[in-house]
Amino acid sequence: MGRNTRKRRTPLATKAIAASAALALGGGGLVWANFYASAHEDESGWNRTKSAGAQVATIDCPDVGQQLTNVPRKARAGVAKELALLDRQITEAYKRLADTRQAQAGDAGFVNNAILGPLKSKRTATLDRIGINIRRVGGTAPGGLDRLAECQGVPADQPQTNDGNADDGQNQDGQDQNQDGQNQDGQDQNQDGQDQNQGGQDQGNGGQAGNGPSADDFVDITQVQANAQLGVGANGLPANGDSGSTGSFTTNCGTNENENRNSDNVIVAPGVSNGAQHQHDYVGNQANNAFASDQDLANGDTTCQNQGDKSSYFWPVLRVQDGQNDIDANAPGGGQDGNVGTIIQASEAQLRFVGNRTSDVVAMPQALRIITGDAKSFVNGNNNANANWSCTGFEDKVQLHDKYPICPEGSSVVRTSNFQSCWDGQNIDSANHRTHVAFVQADGTCANGFKAIPQLQVRLVYDVQAPTIENGQVQNAFAVDSFPDQLHKAITDHNDFINFFDENTMNQVVNCINSGQDCQ
Repeated sequence: MGRNTRKRRTPLATKAIAASAALALGGGGLVWANFYASAHEDESGWNRTKSAGAQVATIDCPDVGQQLTNVPRKARAGVAKELALLDRQITEAYKRLADTRQAQAGDAGFVNNAILGPLKSKRTATLDRIGINIRRVGGTAPGGLDRLAECQGVPADQPQTNDGNADDGQNQDGQDQNQDGQNQDGQDQNQDGQDQNQGGQDQGNGGQAGNGPSADDFVDITQVQANAQLGVGANGLPANGDSGSTGSFTTNCGTNENENRNSDNVIVAPGVSNGAQHQHDYVGNQANNAFASDQDLANGDTTCQNQGDKSSYFWPVLRVQDGQNDIDANAPGGGQDGNVGTIIQASEAQLRFVGNRTSDVVAMPQALRIITGDAKSFVNGNNNANANWSCTGFEDKVQLHDKYPICPEGSSVVRTSNFQSCWDGQNIDSANHRTHVAFVQADGTCANGFKAIPQLQVRLVYDVQAPTIENGQVQNAFAVDSFPDQLHKAITDHNDFINFFDENTMNQVVNCINSGQDCQ
């Protein structure tokens, strides 16, 4: 089983104290910092011209992994370890940002000189090693890697990159209203009191100490106009319809009753302990950790009722920011990386494979890896985002992409992920873990000669108390685990899948879908 983390039930949970909140953010317990930036505009189009004293919420670094689309197979393990190191360097810089507010207030150049400058130097050295890894096996390193070394401070009052939700209309209206009343005024109010209560811990912030979520990350779903579409832009749209291959195959693998969790990611960071820096729930294959080989996974046990399905399904855990210490309160991926509070097990985990509305589907190859959504989308933007939040009774009306829902009484929180369902026909993975699969086009077809494969649809339901907003502060907040610098934003939700159906069962999946049957 490797180093999977299993939550132990204890009769009495320990109340998180200010010290553990400080630990969660590298000892400081403060996110907001004074930042003095030169006038410029970055490639996302944000005008980062700021007056003296503007606050920095987080650090935005180029996502190097997404730029590496052609890494020789023999170099991928070494490159993956260097990419994980880049993530850790950002986390360390973010924690320093959170831990040095007083120094920043007294020194206009502190953030640039003491945080962003050293971070650039570390990233430059790591990027050099990535190039060496590629060239060592006869590959050609991408030109201009050094240009990806520089990071920016993101001001607290800067609009989020995920403005692609403008097509939802209702979200934008609600956002502006919330931000006017909470993100600026509320954050200033919160900062004034942070030295006394560690970022609102005593007001229900659960020890996050400003690390998120905040009040403007939530919206009352009953106040949102219907938007019908599932997915950000074309991302994550259902591939099936009333034509083509109309069947389905549902696999029942439980809700992680085994409490099988770890903060690894064997897809993105194989061989790297705590490569995700946040906890994942695992259902299906029970052998999944950073060090699992394909053979380990093929031979692993499964929680799926159909023993022909040894696939691995995993997603970031959902926590309630309740001030309670879970088992990982002082561990990597937990409290040490700013993920605190009680982990909530889903009440339902529905795993369903569907067809393509224009054609039959073909079998997925064994060990095929698919990631949907982007764990770094708060700073990366919408390109790979695929977060869909709703409430039972509202799913066919409202899907939120950059907000958590406040559900009415009797309604539960729902997370939905529709995976990429077009495959290049050759590769089980790609250097950036994206380009070997794709979403269907608007007309339902696969582009570039890709083949239609069964689309995995994951629906997770949580019975969790609805948060409330009081005086610009969120009470009883919940959030997905995230990289510390992503501030537990709703848009960072993501989902992972590794196919280990045996051949006979995969053929059954394909036959059911192509013949219009609904099978289990």
